[in-house]
Amino acid sequence: MDKIKSIEDLRKLREQAKAFLRTRQGEVKVKIYISMGTVGIAAGSRDVLLAILDELQKRNFTDVQIIERGSMGLDVEEPVVGVDRDGVVVYYGHVAPEMARQIVASHVINGQIISDWVIAKE
Repeated sequence: MDKIKSIEDLRKLREQAKAFLRTRQGEVKVKIYISMGTVGIAAGSRDVLLAILDELQKRNFTDVQIIERGSMGLDVEEPVVGVDRDGVVVYYGHVAPEMARQIVASHVINGQIISDWVIAKE
């Protein structure tokens, strides 16, 4: 995957993600929230988003919706990724791209929360 170097690159990535995930009108199995505010982007959330998209595509998992958000109020924990599965939202902090891949494999696809990385639950 190429690095994102401009806003236009980010827009292209968003369009690719929409095409891949085919956001549904109805329910999806999992929602992934990623903090894409200024602090999140500065902390590396673009690379985290790329890793999530790549891992979902590799595993051919499309029953998911990715929601880009501004700051979630957890700036010291950025990049922050939230996973809403089975009615429980779990937030992971200081997420690096390799962690994001493991979150997709363990939590998003298999429903197993990675407790060591959890910073908050709803």
